[in-house]
This record gives sequence, structure tokens and C-alpha cells, in this order.
Amino acid sequence: MSDPVAPSAFSKDNPFDARITDNRVLNGPGSAKETRHLVVSIAGSGLHYKAGDSLGVFATNRPSEVAALLAALGATGDEPVTLPKAVAPITLREALASKLALAGPTRRMVETLAAKAVLPHEKATLEGLLVPESKEVLATWLDAREFIDLLAEFPSARLTPQELVDHMRKLMPRLYSIASSPRLHPQEIHLTVAVVRYETNGRDRVGVCTTFMADRVTVGMTPTPVFVSHSHFGPPEDPAKDAIMVGPGTGIAPFRAFLQDRVALNAPGRNWLFFGDQRRGTDFLYEEDWAAYQKSGHLTRLDTAFSRDQLTKVYVQDRMRENAAELWAWIKAGAHFYVCGDAKRMAKDVDIALHDVIAGQGNLTPVEAADYVKLMKKEKRYQRDVY
Repeated sequence: MSDPVAPSAFSKDNPFDARITDNRVLNGPGSAKETRHLVVSIAGSGLHYKAGDSLGVFATNRPSEVAALLAALGATGDEPVTLPKAVAPITLREALASKLALAGPTRRMVETLAAKAVLPHEKATLEGLLVPESKEVLATWLDAREFIDLLAEFPSARLTPQELVDHMRKLMPRLYSIASSPRLHPQEIHLTVAVVRYETNGRDRVGVCTTFMADRVTVGMTPTPVFVSHSHFGPPEDPAKDAIMVGPGTGIAPFRAFLQDRVALNAPGRNWLFFGDQRRGTDFLYEEDWAAYQKSGHLTRLDTAFSRDQLTKVYVQDRMRENAAELWAWIKAGAHFYVCGDAKRMAKDVDIALHDVIAGQGNLTPVEAADYVKLMKKEKRYQRDVY
């Protein structure tokens, strides 16, 4: 048993002002992606983490977006506004910069603008969006817009600063799977972050937190409020157990932590990693790490799927099916199976492949295979960290 760890004074409600000490792009030149390796120093925080945990990060909004909203409102930014559960008013500028989400306007905002619009064509457009038969049209229309779009498109609907902030949601921290082990890096936390940049409705959009860390943080300088979010996701408690890890894209993060952890423990269990991304030449995240672990014998198997390197797209679930017999041999012998990454498609496709492998190789009916997977989950041998 390890010694009990004294709890840190820092938490989600009282985050630690950490510093990002390294920020580098993992993709090669010409990649369609921007994935960054970030190192967050937690020295002096008393924060503790384990492989499988996540780091919560509080970001601020882009100053250019705050300025655009203030201009559209005709506000200086010094106006006092009151937020829910707040003890005292704060300035509009502070609220927009660090307390409120500038995206995600809802039907209620459209209703308010419709009631306040003075110009007939603006009022007609807004009211047209609110009729019952426009429900799906409104959802699609809102999906492509942030608050600035609505203020810009309907300038005759004048809102006070308080009216605007009353329609906005709280800016929430974002959680990122930790890509390091405390056995190797007790005073720092590594993250693998896909930076989000796109365009809708003719405007450049960004992921608030990913671009905060990538663009707006000065390495070693900018305070970055963080907290550790503890998870039940983690490497096998018995170091002798084998681990099968499926982590395409940034889903690789916790498995870098798992391998660091198991190597530091000198765990006798075997490790099998499935990794996928677009192109081997530009998107093979942490390739040097995996090569070193293969050379030292700590990474028993590495199967990769680079979807854009051939005419037919190949994914991690395809590699699982190709290696069905050996995969079943590992699972039957007690291996733990882990998945991290995109919940919408990848995790579902991997789950289907796992059921198919177990049914096909174990000579089980689909119902029996489903029962087998349920038992794996119950025994914590099948764990997912999906988002």
C-alpha cells in the first residue's frame, strides 16, 4: 500500500495558478491537424494525480471577441453586471473575458431580440424563426452562430449589458486526459491537445481553451488556473495483467501515461497499443516514445492505422479485426481493454469490433458475446475514457 497523500488546498472551486512550461506542435509540416504537447508545472501546488486522471483548465475568451461584443453593444466594458450566485457586481469586460461563454445562443435570445427589434425586416426575420414549424431551421441557424453574430445581424434590437449577460451560460473549465505519469513527472502534467479552429457564418471560430493554451498563454509566464479531476480510468491494478490500449488521435494521451507508469513500476504485464490518425508522415503522435518502448521490450505490440495513406481508409477497429485471433488470446488470458477518444463514432466502432472479435473467435452467439463484454466491464477489464 502507498502512503496516504495529503489533500491539496486546490480544487475546481479553488484552482491553482499553474504555468505552461512547454508548448510544441506534434504534427509534421503539411498536416491537416494541429495537435500540441503541453507541459503544465504544478510545482508548489500540492496537487497529486495518477495515470488515467484528467486536468481541468480554466481559459479566458479571445480579447478580439470581447472587443467585438462591446462594440456591438455600444458599451465601454466598465458597466457593472451581476452574474447568478455572485456576491457583488463585476465589470462587463471581466464577465465577457473570463466568466461567460460567448457561444451557444438559445431560442430565448432570439425571443428577446424579436421583442426589441425596431426595424420591420429584422423583426420579421426573428419572428419567422420562432414559429413552431421553423424549429429545425432555428436549431441549424443557431448552431452556426455565436452571440456576436446575433448582435451584428439585428442591430436595431438594443440590449443593455445586463440583458446580454442574462442570456449567456457560464464559461466552464475543459477537461483533458493527462499524458504523463506522476511516477516519472510528479511536478508536471503533460497534455495532448487538438487545437480547434474552424469557420461558420463567415467568421473564424476557435476552441476557447485549446487556443487559450496554444496562442494566448506565454510559456512560463501566464497564470493558467487548473485542477486535477480524478478518474476511475487507469492501468490494471495488478501489474502482471496485460493491457490492450486503443487510442487514435489525442486519445493516445492516457496511454502514454499508462506506459510511463507501467515501465516505472517494472510491471511484468504485456502492453499492446492501437494508434490511428490521418498520415504516418505528419500525424504519428509520440512516434519516438513508442519506438523506444518497443526497443526496450515494454511495448509488446504496436498496430497503427493511418486513414489517408491509402485509397481505402483504415481505422483502429479494422486493425483489431485483422488481429482478431491474437486479440482474443490476450483477452481470454485476462488482458484489460481500454479505449480513449471520440465518443460519437470511434468508441462505438471499436465496441462493435470488440463484440465481433469475441463472438467470432470465442465461437459465441451475439448475446453471449454481449454478456462476456458486460462481465469485462463489471470486472473493470473494459474501461473507456471518451468525449
